[in-house]
Amino acid sequence: MCSAEPINCFPMLMNILSNTFLRLFNSTARIRVWSDPFPSIPSPELKGDIFFICLSYMLILAAGLPPHFAVSSMEDYKVKT
Repeated sequence: MCSAEPINCFPMLMNILSNTFLRLFNSTARIRVWSDPFPSIPSPELKGDIFFICLSYMLILAAGLPPHFAVSSMEDYKVKT
């Protein structure tokens, strides 16, 4: 009925238990439970834009880290630590 992951199995278990209790009390209503842990992005263009923004941010971050370590090492060398 569900995969072994708790994020998928818990809503299914709640659905089964809730509907079982409703049937025990002779109710005709049913409860429907679903799991959507990650919000879906409606358009593929937006998904591509978000990807390229994150990629450019990571490239800028990666380009800025090595000089930071080099400057830190030079300051340690000057202070003779």
